[in-house]
Formats: sequence, structure tokens, C-alpha cells
Amino acid sequence: MILYHKHILDNGLRVIIHEDESTPMVTVNVLYNVGARDESPDKTGFAHLFEHLMFGGSANIPDFDDPIQRAGGENNAFTNNDVTNFYDVLPAENLETALWLESDRMFSLNFSEQVLDVQRKVVVEEFKETCINQPYGDVWHHLADLAYKVHPYRWPTIGKVPKHVEDATLEDVKEFFYKFYRPNNAILVIAGNIKEKETLELVEKWFGDIPAGETPVRNLPAEPAQTKLQQRINESNVPVDALYLAFHTSSRQDEEYYAADLLTDILGNGPSSRLYRRLLKEQKLVTEIDCYLTGSMDPGLLIVEGRPAEGVTLEQLETIIWKELNQLREEKLEARELEKVKNKLESTHEFSESSILNKAMNLAFFELLDDIELINNEIDHYRKITPEDLQAIAQKLLTPENCSALYYRAQEAAS
Repeated sequence: MILYHKHILDNGLRVIIHEDESTPMVTVNVLYNVGARDESPDKTGFAHLFEHLMFGGSANIPDFDDPIQRAGGENNAFTNNDVTNFYDVLPAENLETALWLESDRMFSLNFSEQVLDVQRKVVVEEFKETCINQPYGDVWHHLADLAYKVHPYRWPTIGKVPKHVEDATLEDVKEFFYKFYRPNNAILVIAGNIKEKETLELVEKWFGDIPAGETPVRNLPAEPAQTKLQQRINESNVPVDALYLAFHTSSRQDEEYYAADLLTDILGNGPSSRLYRRLLKEQKLVTEIDCYLTGSMDPGLLIVEGRPAEGVTLEQLETIIWKELNQLREEKLEARELEKVKNKLESTHEFSESSILNKAMNLAFFELLDDIELINNEIDHYRKITPEDLQAIAQKLLTPENCSALYYRAQEAAS
């Protein structure tokens, strides 16, 4: 049982405090309720750009990393379709250093042409390195575009094209910041060797005077149901062919999510999963195989990806994978196989919650879902899934008309 205390400051900042005396450390996690889905189609990559800008200095702090390091800590951040998350881990006695740093960049970034120019170049270079120059680096540009037609998930977090970030003006940046990076659009979690009363006093000291902004209103277009198979062949400079099958599935908040998540574990999570065991270990038809969910706040995707072994074509691989998917649709899973997957998931969950960083991030995310008690009872949602539930979700999701198929065909093999 993970105990926590919830508070809301007058400016709307949600504060979660978790006391853990088993560690000398503390994690300060700030989740902003903004991601790539909040961008305009002609100004993509802004949430990711802001992840970088937030380290470029703020009103009273020219360098974010140096004070954290001198306090014996480390920090990092990530952005996805739904959220932007910053975290600091440092000795508990230096908690106030992290609160000072996070409050200052929430209060006001260092808005200057110089900082913006530096971070624009960093982000554009990252786009080129990870999406253009890296094999399979543009996979999400293709998959998202195939699977989504109206929802902003149709572009990846890094953006559609570098030009959107290259053209970002100081006015664009300020508008984005003051719309989304306000205390009333954030969740602050502090977890570690702390006491609630003293910690809350420090939070009030450093965050209490930051003015709230207008509450952002999301009015995102709902993606219509897919009714026919989507296919794309991408002849590319990749070392070997690759196949991606993307199936529309539920949102992270839907009860159906848990059955779909277990379905991916049955199919492709680890050496004992069906696709890995049968296609890689036994038949040696693939060199890599995987299956996973995007786990997004709005309806997401279930992905099956694989790379065929030498002498196996993409068409053959797709046929073989569909055979395995159809078996799950047609035959009820044995209770023993499902129980094994549940036990593994529960073990992974327990191990994960031994980290104060993981606990802090999970508390923030579940609070964002408006169900923070999932930190303690989410595993129950998995436990109650039955073989019949797994077969039903397979029958619903794993159909050709619900599938977007992406072929990466190595250019050498295409001639």
C-alpha cells in the first residue's frame, strides 16, 4: 500500500506528497498536462521543443543543471503525445533546491532569441539524427499518418517536419508557455524521506505565489472508426526488411485497456510469449519480434512489429503473424497461460514500485487520470481478466479492417 497526501494550492497546483523513510533521497516530479496532441497541425513539435527550453534558464536561474548537480542530484524530462514530465532526484536534505528550480521555471522561462535559437537547433538536429538518419527512425511518421486521419496523434511527438520548429517565433513560444505551463495545469509530486507538513510549507513558499493561467480546454476531434485495411510500403535505406501492424485500441482510461495490455504480453512480451517462442525460437522465421500498446490518453494503438529472418519475405511474415493472431481470436486461452502472464506482470509491478522515482511518476500520472488510487489497485484490474475476456478483445481488435500495415523494404531488396 502506497500512502500519499493530496493538496491543492490556491493557484490550482495539485500537490501529492508520499513519505518513504526507507531511502535517503527525494524525487520532485512535475507533470504538465500538455503534449503533442495539444499542438496545431502547422506548429508541431512545440511540446518537445519546450522540454528543451525548460532547461535553457529561467527568471533567476541561468543554468538549471548546475545547482542540481551541486546538490548531489540528477534531473531529466520526457515528452509524449499527452504529457510533459520533469523530474529531479537528490538527497532529501536538499529538497528545497529542487523546489526552487522547478518553481522558477514554472514562474517564468528565460525568453530570449538566443536561448530559442540554441534550442531550435538542438531539436532540429535531434530530428535529423533520430528520424532522418537512423534506420526505421521515421516509423512513427508513417504509422501515425496511416492510423489517424483527424486526431492529433497523426503526428509524432518530435513533430511532422523540422520546419515547424525552425519557424517557431518568440511570440509563439511565449503563447504556448503561458497557456500550458501554469500551476493549474500541473501536478507536483514529492516522494522520499520527507514529512508532509514541512514539505507542504516549502511548496507553499516556492509555488504559492505563481499566478494561475486560464484553464486550457481540449476539444480534440474524435478519430472515426477504421473500416478497411490501411497499407503502405516504404522503400528505405534500412539494413533489413521490417513489418509493423497497428491496431486501434482503447484509451488508457478505458477498462478495456487491461485486457489489451495482457493480450500484448501473451503475444510478444519476453521469451515465453507466443510470437517470440514460435516465430523466433522454434521456427527461426524472424530476428526480432515485439508487441506493445501505446497506452495513450485518447484511443491508442496495439503494435506488432517484426523483422524477418534471411530468406523470409515480408508477405510471408505477415501471413505467419496473422495465423497467430487468428488463433487467439478463434481459440480460448488456457487459464494456465494467462495466469503465468499475470504473475509476471505483478512481479514487474512490485519491483517497479520499489523506486521512489517510479512511484512519483505513477502518482502524477494516475492523478492526471483522476484516479490516483490506481497506484494501489491497478493490479486488481489485471487479476480479474478471464480467458474469455482475452478472446473477446482479440476478436474485437485483431481484424484486417482495424489494421494499418507498414512495410519497410530494404532498398537493395526492392530492385
